[in-house]
Amino acid sequence: MSLEQYEIPADKLRWECDPRLFDFECTKDLSPLRDFIGQERATRAVSFGLSMENSGYNIYVAGLPGTGKTSMVKAYINRLIKEQEARGEVFKLEDWCYLYNFDEPDNPQICSLPQGRGKALRDAVASLLNRVREELQRAFSSEEYKSQRQRIIERGQAEQQKSFEEISSQARREGFALQMTPVGPALVPVVDGRPMQENEYLALEEQQRKEIDAIQTRLRKVLQASFEKAEKTQRETLGKLENADNEIGEYTVSREFGTLVKDYSDCPGIARYLDDLKDYILDNLEVFKGAEEPVHPLLGVPVSQVMGGRNPFLPFQVNVFVDNSEMKGPPVVIEGNPNFGNMFGKLERRFLFGGYLSDHTMLKPGAISKANGGYLLVNATDVLMNPGVWPALKRAIRNKEVRIEDPYEQFGLIAPQGMKPQPMPVKVKIILTGDAMLYQMLAMYDEDFPEIFKVKADLNFEIENNGETLHDYAAFISGCCEECETRHFDPTGVAKIAEYSARLVDDRERLSSRFALIKEWIEEAEYWANKENAKYISASHVQKAIEERLFRHNLIEERVRDMILRGSIMIDVAGAVAGQVNGLSVYALGDIAFGKPSRITARTFLGRGGVINIERESELSGPIHNKGVMILSGYLGWKYAQDKPLSLSASICFEQSYEGVEGDSASSTELYAILSSISGIPIKQGIAVTGSVNQRGEVQPIGGVNEKIEGFFKVCQVKGFTGEQGVLIPRLNLRNLMLREEVVDAVRQGKFHIYAAGTIDEGIEILTGIAAGVRQPDGTYPEGTINYLVDKELREMASRLRVFYAEERREPR
Repeated sequence: MSLEQYEIPADKLRWECDPRLFDFECTKDLSPLRDFIGQERATRAVSFGLSMENSGYNIYVAGLPGTGKTSMVKAYINRLIKEQEARGEVFKLEDWCYLYNFDEPDNPQICSLPQGRGKALRDAVASLLNRVREELQRAFSSEEYKSQRQRIIERGQAEQQKSFEEISSQARREGFALQMTPVGPALVPVVDGRPMQENEYLALEEQQRKEIDAIQTRLRKVLQASFEKAEKTQRETLGKLENADNEIGEYTVSREFGTLVKDYSDCPGIARYLDDLKDYILDNLEVFKGAEEPVHPLLGVPVSQVMGGRNPFLPFQVNVFVDNSEMKGPPVVIEGNPNFGNMFGKLERRFLFGGYLSDHTMLKPGAISKANGGYLLVNATDVLMNPGVWPALKRAIRNKEVRIEDPYEQFGLIAPQGMKPQPMPVKVKIILTGDAMLYQMLAMYDEDFPEIFKVKADLNFEIENNGETLHDYAAFISGCCEECETRHFDPTGVAKIAEYSARLVDDRERLSSRFALIKEWIEEAEYWANKENAKYISASHVQKAIEERLFRHNLIEERVRDMILRGSIMIDVAGAVAGQVNGLSVYALGDIAFGKPSRITARTFLGRGGVINIERESELSGPIHNKGVMILSGYLGWKYAQDKPLSLSASICFEQSYEGVEGDSASSTELYAILSSISGIPIKQGIAVTGSVNQRGEVQPIGGVNEKIEGFFKVCQVKGFTGEQGVLIPRLNLRNLMLREEVVDAVRQGKFHIYAAGTIDEGIEILTGIAAGVRQPDGTYPEGTINYLVDKELREMASRLRVFYAEERREPR
């Protein structure tokens, strides 16, 4: 029978873009396209999400790599900012500073200031320290201060001296001398103008000794009262000295603080900090009276630190945590490495004498803090891969604040120092980019995700192929040429890019939106155009770039093809064999995908085991492949077992398959092998087959049709064309055909053939050259047809099986 009715003509095997559609000499004549092609759904979602100010309207941008997720979001953010500027909206940005906490030094406080005033505060406080030290040193070293201090001291000493003289005179009148000893003043009896010796004292009468002791006791009380008065005088003197210092300090410090307090009176947090700083100076005037704090001669650090204390001038250091002084609009931050520190901030430390020290000046901002008041773009996969980042990000979004926490604490370890800075309030729009599968997983398994990422922007990896889109493609290429500083494209080059774009999505009615890959084609085509010193990049340069890229990556494909040619992998491309078909599969290796033929065999025999999948029995097949094999039993029962039981056992196998098999694209191939085995009609080995099947015998479309056809074409090419070789594909895959030019040329020359079938009956006719046969009103099939032979054999098998079981029951046991 003739197969022409099933053969696909050469002009239907690929879509060819007519360069005459482009009315320009080169892409330089076009205005570069800065917008996105065919992504209305995603662009509307992004525009909506960016404009929503309500809580939780963060955005998840879903799409394949290379579809321009980040570029699109950045472009729409810039567009939104320009629109807001055009409306006269003022962007309220703030600087954020960490300040010393005088009450809890390990809990630094954070304060906000109007944009640009953070650095000014830092410099002003640093200058204040220098001025205060200079003025206090000048005040406390003045002659007036020294004279006042000397008078106070002398007055106190005079009062003390007078008190001691009074008690000394009284003691002499009473016959005692006041002497100073290493343990303090002592009252010693006097005899003949000299201190009485101990033996003289003991030689006295008891009454005399009692009188001396009584006088001594009374004098001691007077002496104690005199010493208490002296101590009181000393305290009063020290108090007067301190008051004098405080008066001078208060006058000097207040004068220096006056302007600064006035400048920051509109910032309550700063005003409170300045008040505390002023009190700190007055409470520690001794630190500011002298010169610089002494430095340890060997270690080179302040003595206070060696002794375990803090830098006395640390409160004067203002940490400008987030500086927006140079920002012209809302910050747009793209964090490429979202680990815990980069996202939420870091607490740095310095090593000192076997330990780590930290303070508020060592706090560093993370991406969220930097993006406060603006937008943060981050990859969702990277966020989830870094430990602790995702839970902390959810807390920051819910609480609208970001905490600088120690990763050691997050992971249950002990932190060297327990710094807990005050959290920073944030208002930031978070944009996650990732694939659609990750979005679905988060939406299903993370109950918080739908509440904090309410907007999904879904980027389609393919767009409509029409005149408007092709013109946009040309304008996009023009923009890429300018961005990459390459030659511009002539119409043939643009047409060739469009053709390969359609092939990328395996659809002649669609074009790929993975513009990152298209940009790579442009850069590589520029290389080959430069080799020829061409004026423009044309179709030949694009073709060369694609071919060279394929050559760089297809070593494994060539090795597999060489094994087929040498006979290590057994594939027949000529002749006919019953129960044997060449199936087609796709090997996807990340950087390349190629088609490979596999021999599929079927053996049928008497029994009731149904279809036995050897791959399943050996645990080498996946669930989809197993489902496809099970469908075969349903088809055979529906087609041939309406008037008799299906008394059949059939085994099917992917020969020389040593790894897992998945997918149902070989289910029609397996069915053809079973029908051939039952009927005994051989199948042409020069025709490879792909396509899945349902229980009604309809051939369903599959993926990778171009790679499968080209894979078998290459095998036939190296083994030698016979003029009868080809591939049988599902009719529903015709729109997916975008074959390479060499395959189309071979078909045009009659060396190779592409057939399309919509049903199993059509497919078996193509593979055997014999009519399948249509069921007649009496339930039979025309004699000599495939279905007639299959039905006849199944009927005979049922009869033989019935006889076998009858004889088995009659045999004595």
